[in-house]
Amino acid sequence: MRNFALEFIIQQTMMHKRDFVTIANLSKEKILYMIKLAQEFERHPNRELLKGKVVATLFYEPSTRTRLSFETAANRLGARVIGFSDAKASSVSKGETLKDTILMVANYADVIAMRHYIEGAAQYASEISPVPIINAGDGAHQHPSQCMLDLYTIYQTQGTLDNLNIYLVGDLKYGRTVHSLLMAMRHFSPTFHFIAPEELAMPNEYKVYCKEKGIRFEEHTELNEDIIADADIVYMTRVQKERFSDLMEYERVKNTYILRASMLSKAKANMKILHPLPRVNEIDYDVDTTPQAYYIQQAQNGLYAREAIICDVLGITLDEVRNDTTIIR
Repeated sequence: MRNFALEFIIQQTMMHKRDFVTIANLSKEKILYMIKLAQEFERHPNRELLKGKVVATLFYEPSTRTRLSFETAANRLGARVIGFSDAKASSVSKGETLKDTILMVANYADVIAMRHYIEGAAQYASEISPVPIINAGDGAHQHPSQCMLDLYTIYQTQGTLDNLNIYLVGDLKYGRTVHSLLMAMRHFSPTFHFIAPEELAMPNEYKVYCKEKGIRFEEHTELNEDIIADADIVYMTRVQKERFSDLMEYERVKNTYILRASMLSKAKANMKILHPLPRVNEIDYDVDTTPQAYYIQQAQNGLYAREAIICDVLGITLDEVRNDTTIIR
């Protein structure tokens, strides 16, 4: 017999559950709110707001910064962390489905941060999970938590998100970070410059999206000091070998763009270079010592942005964070 009482409880839980699966449905007000929340965690990252909570990190794809920053965020907030960084070390290797893994882990955790190689996996997980799901990257689709730290970094370095010239360079076809950033910036009147070889050009669906949302964009195939002279942000990306089924194609395009210090001679004083990392050779090491290099600080911002995301999906408000008395100095 059906247990209608249990079904009702599950339905009520799902109705009030917060997820962080896509950047596409975040309002301008919500983005600015999340930036304020991240600012509070940058001021005081060590707290006990999540004491007694458990955060699960399920990483079906390799990761360094995203996984470690989620786990560090949980630890610095007083939570405990469970999960796996290699699906082969879990029951997935025995044939366990994503549905069963999510439902099982939801028994143990208060929130699940998941990276998966299949586009839409995080959305599916959010539809079946009784606890909040945070999308830590799904295939070549979206990477909303990376996008939040990118938005925070842009705001931090420019003092605004409005009316900026943002240059996206490299793998614009498979780069989920640039897809997410493009959608998030729709509220702020940007001008995008897409710099990519034909094989890795921004997919047509995102160019259609830009036109529908009134987002200005230009396309280029060259990367040089003249092209980027008006940039506020140059967002470099790695050509992702793991996304290519044809390794000959990868070899042909992997070194198309290499940013060097000599190419910054005409750069604006406020221009910053970002990169979701890891880099291979698309940013020369001589760039690291220039005032425009900001990708290491950008990675550090991942901690504050992910502290904000975890707290938000668990219903902890900005006012509660501001009035928090559990700060560990």
